Amino acid sequence: MKALEIQGIDVFYRDVQAVWDVSFDVETGEIVTLVGANGAGKTTTLRTIAGLIRPRRGAIRFQGEDVTGLPAFKLVERGLVLVPEARQLWPQMTVRENLDMGAYGREARKHRRETIQVVLEMFPILQKRAHQNAGTLSGGEQQMCAIGRGLMARPKLLMLDEPSLGLAPMLVRQVFKALEEINGRGVTVLLVEQNVHHALALANRGFVLETGHLTLSGQTKALLGDPRVKEKFLGEAAL
Repeated sequence: MKALEIQGIDVFYRDVQAVWDVSFDVETGEIVTLVGANGAGKTTTLRTIAGLIRPRRGAIRFQGEDVTGLPAFKLVERGLVLVPEARQLWPQMTVRENLDMGAYGREARKHRRETIQVVLEMFPILQKRAHQNAGTLSGGEQQMCAIGRGLMARPKLLMLDEPSLGLAPMLVRQVFKALEEINGRGVTVLLVEQNVHHALALANRGFVLETGHLTLSGQTKALLGDPRVKEKFLGEAAL
């Protein structure tokens, strides 16, 4: 069963078009990545799927149902959850308070105690930092908190926007290992990531966005070997 189907969406910011006729799908249980340069339309696409922007044309289907135009909070309640770019935590609230905010939906609240244990087992540092304000955490700790907050909503499909942005290489590896574990727990993952090599190494399939257009797609092993991907995103060393 397809967890997500994007069907020919056009997305505008007022009169400026950012995404043109983009279509792709995500199978249940997959990790799929959207890759591309800055300004390619990756974040816009995720925000549209998450209900923060309404497409001017096209449709979005989640678990077989048309959810085009539904507000973000209703999509979260259905299990479609976005971990936004730059974490967007509440800096003056504690780590535990930020995590609890992820479980604001009715169903998520019922399972909050169970879910928080899963999150703290996955990211033990958050247990140590539980009563510390989120704004005082390191960049890596903030990213773990943001992912944990997303998990508190008990997602069926978790979308992540640039989770490795600004992190040291060791922390990047930790974040990607966590995404692999999350997927292993049965959560479908849609990943937007500028670290193309890591993203393609993790995912099952990938889609390449360039200036708002979908230009390449396929199994990630094939994309890693594609000379166009190597030239544009992996650098001369990969050629």
